[in-house]
Amino acid sequence: MPPVARLRGLTTAVPSHALPQEDVMAAAGHLFDRPPAELDRLMPAYSNAGIARRHSCVPLDWYFARHGWHERTALFVEHAPALLADATERCLASAGMAWEQIDAIVTVSSTGIATPSLDALLMERLPFRRDVMRLPVFGLGCAGGVLGFSRAAELARAAPGRNVLLLVVELCALTFRRGDNSKSNVIATALFGDGAAAALISCDGDGPALGPAGEYTWPGTLDVMGWHVEEDGLGVLFSRDIPTLVRTQFRPAMLGFLARHGIAPAEIERYVCHPGGAKVIEALEDALALEPGSMTEARDILRLYGNMSAPTALFVLERMLATRAEGPWLMTALGPGFTAAFQLLGSR
Repeated sequence: MPPVARLRGLTTAVPSHALPQEDVMAAAGHLFDRPPAELDRLMPAYSNAGIARRHSCVPLDWYFARHGWHERTALFVEHAPALLADATERCLASAGMAWEQIDAIVTVSSTGIATPSLDALLMERLPFRRDVMRLPVFGLGCAGGVLGFSRAAELARAAPGRNVLLLVVELCALTFRRGDNSKSNVIATALFGDGAAAALISCDGDGPALGPAGEYTWPGTLDVMGWHVEEDGLGVLFSRDIPTLVRTQFRPAMLGFLARHGIAPAEIERYVCHPGGAKVIEALEDALALEPGSMTEARDILRLYGNMSAPTALFVLERMLATRAEGPWLMTALGPGFTAAFQLLGSR
């Protein structure tokens, strides 16, 4: 029998600045230079987002000034390793794993640039072995948590006995650009928050089994989601067509993935979905033929933390694991490409 990768531990972390949605909405009226009538039409995006609060690595007043690449990068290098260190320490403690037992680190992020990479910066904070394998991954966006999960599982299966640490962090706050008055930037400020997650994956020990993984990238969709690289930072690319694409295109891609692995949709007990936004959750429930409002954990995470990009699906998974429900589960997320990511999880 081929080796089975298992999830040995999972923890999440958020920065200290909590931003109530009503405070962000009040600030938005001063952040964007758009005619009052246009702003009035956009303001419901905040109240309809299904978000009560989010967390940020910078306070709300940071958003009112202009910032360049140098400052953004300095803040990313300061806060991203700190969040990952917090999540990592608690993840290893929960799994009863010693630092010297970690053999590989997969680090996923798309909201900042660090060279040396985040894993190297983290090694200066934490007592990892100096010969640990490092794999930094950039550019997967919101799909990064699920795809990183899958890549880490592949590394574990490739060398049974190898303990792989998956680290996912996004500091979406640092991508806000004062002066970008686009509708996409307005919607981004209504949705995105900061967060991190650490997961320990190994073929040894107990925990949910990680089954087949896959992805599907639709043709002609490069303009659906991603970044524009601007003089002063990353400009958000965010299509209004995402919910429609999910309703019309997600299910065929998912069914194709399941069919390739001989799994009938009826066998999936629960779905662990990245909550991209309230409309995306509704579209996923339609596409998956679920009762409206049934994705309670995804909605709870969106309400309490917002869309944190890549780590968000791991926040949902952490909450669902606490229910100790039986699998199999299908973990999914959507990211730039435009790409759907799939990861099957078995029962404990």
